[in-house]
Amino acid sequence: MPISAKIRMPLDIAMTVATLVLMGGNGLFYSAFDGAVDSGLVHEVLGVVLFVLWAVHVVLNRAWVKAVLKGKYNALRIVRTIINAGVIVCVLFLMVSGVMLSTHVFAWLGIESGASFARNAHMLASHWYLVFVSLHIGLHLSLFIRGRVATGITFALAAYGIYAFAARGLWKYLTLQQPFFFLDLERGYLLFALDYIAIMALFAMAMSLAMKAMVYNSR
Repeated sequence: MPISAKIRMPLDIAMTVATLVLMGGNGLFYSAFDGAVDSGLVHEVLGVVLFVLWAVHVVLNRAWVKAVLKGKYNALRIVRTIINAGVIVCVLFLMVSGVMLSTHVFAWLGIESGASFARNAHMLASHWYLVFVSLHIGLHLSLFIRGRVATGITFALAAYGIYAFAARGLWKYLTLQQPFFFLDLERGYLLFALDYIAIMALFAMAMSLAMKAMVYNSR
């Protein structure tokens, strides 16, 4: 088995975990460690790590990148391309805005202007990133979810994800109607993680079902 095939699964898992943790913003680290660590530094370092992991992911899937301008496009390929492009755009916006807002890792650059724009861009890109990543996972959901039990659990999570999406107010972040990120940890860390996992399951399952419908209709 090629080395690239061996690291794909651990890489995808690491990226998903990093995404979930980063969605908690600086407040998650501050609360988790009771202020004993610099939450901003941890968030920045983990953000850089995730960016590097995405770079590795793109390199491993460079065949797709090379084929973007080749061949014919059907409905499924168009959707797949839009989703992948959406992920890449969000990752780039997150990295650029993160560098502009950095007070630790990239503080040596001395960027002092555009903080307001960068803050809004970072919040907007982070939540659209969550959506596009979840849709991206949905494109390959059949590779990870097999059997009736696993499928049933995923459907249950997706159903709960509808409530979590509304309760966490993600639609406000996606439309910039929420001017700042509010982290509600009153229900605890486990429910925070469950809510965001369920939201990812919601979009992933929706994409998986839509993809099956497109494949069926193209026959």
